[in-house]
Amino acid sequence: MNYTIREIEKRDDKAVEKIIRDCLIEFGGDHEGTAWADPDLGRFSQIYNSEGNRYWVATDENDVVIAGVGIGKLDGLEKVCELQKMYCIKNARGTGVSHQLIKTALDYAKRYYERCYLETLSNMVAAQKFYEKYGFVRINEALIRTEHFNCDVRYIKELYSDTDDIKEGITDQENK
Repeated sequence: MNYTIREIEKRDDKAVEKIIRDCLIEFGGDHEGTAWADPDLGRFSQIYNSEGNRYWVATDENDVVIAGVGIGKLDGLEKVCELQKMYCIKNARGTGVSHQLIKTALDYAKRYYERCYLETLSNMVAAQKFYEKYGFVRINEALIRTEHFNCDVRYIKELYSDTDDIKEGITDQENK
């Protein structure tokens, strides 16, 4: 599948909301305390347009939104952002689109933050394995109380670690 990664536009808001709601239904997260009840769910193009906050969508060859991910500030925590609302339609899972999205989001986050936090549901096992591949480490307690209090699995990632630099150096050498 060919896809394009770009910043969200107003015309994408409803499509992203539908993807998120469909995924939450699929994983039993269609209730209070998850993104399901987020009052800003259909307003991403407005919410993510300030410095330190961004949302990207992946579109297919017909410019149909198939996935998305955001980076957002966490009120009260200096130098910590949150990987937010990373969802992908079922047919696009396993195509590599999520890898490109998370790389885009983390590259952006490194410009503003030192650590990246995320919350997910315990039954989203594939997502947890995916996050761990990108250096997220599971933590027992929430860093801060968010509106997603029913997300029972939490992760943190150091954005400027020596191992990231080493991995990037190895990759750069291998590509030459």
